[in-house]
Amino acid sequence: MLPIAPLMIEHRVIEQMIGIIENEVDWCDQNGSINIELVDAVIDFIQNYGDRCHHGKEEDILFRELKKKQLSKEHETIMKELMYEHRLSKEAVARLIEARDKFVQGDKMALPVMIDCLRFLKSLYPAHIEREDKLFFQPAMGYFSSQERDEMLQEETEFDRHIIHRIYRDKMQNAHRFLSCA
Repeated sequence: MLPIAPLMIEHRVIEQMIGIIENEVDWCDQNGSINIELVDAVIDFIQNYGDRCHHGKEEDILFRELKKKQLSKEHETIMKELMYEHRLSKEAVARLIEARDKFVQGDKMALPVMIDCLRFLKSLYPAHIEREDKLFFQPAMGYFSSQERDEMLQEETEFDRHIIHRIYRDKMQNAHRFLSCA
C-alpha cells in the first residue's frame, strides 16, 4: 500500500462531514438558526480528524519528506498552496469557535459569522481534496523509492496509533480551565 492510500481514505470521511456541513448551511439559510451541537461536532471533527490527524500526516510526514526532494516547480507550488489551505482551514475554525462562543453567550450577531465560516469550509475542502487526490498525491509518490514509501506508511501507522492519546491528553489539560475551584 502506498502512503497516500490512508490519506485518500481519510478524504472520503472528510467529504462526508462536508456534506453534513452543506446540509446545515442550507438549513441555517432557510431557518435563520443553527444547531450548536452540530457546530461543536464540526469544530471537533475538523480540529482533530481533519487538522491534527489528516493534515498532521500530510505535513509532518509526506510534505516533510517531499521537502527533502528536488520537486518540480509545479509540485512545489501545489504543496505550498495545499499548506496554505490547511492554514486557512485552521483560521476558519478559530473564527467559528470565537463566533460560537459569542453566540452561546447571547450575541445573535455571531450567527452569520458561524454560517460564513461553515460556508467557507464547505467550499474549501472539495477543491482541496480533489487537487490532492488527482494532481498531487500520485505524482508525489514518484519522488520516493519503494523503501521510502514503506517507511512513510509505517510512520503514518505509528502516528495514527498515538493520535487519540494526544487528542485526549490535550482535552484533559484544557479542561483545567473549566474547574470551578480554579
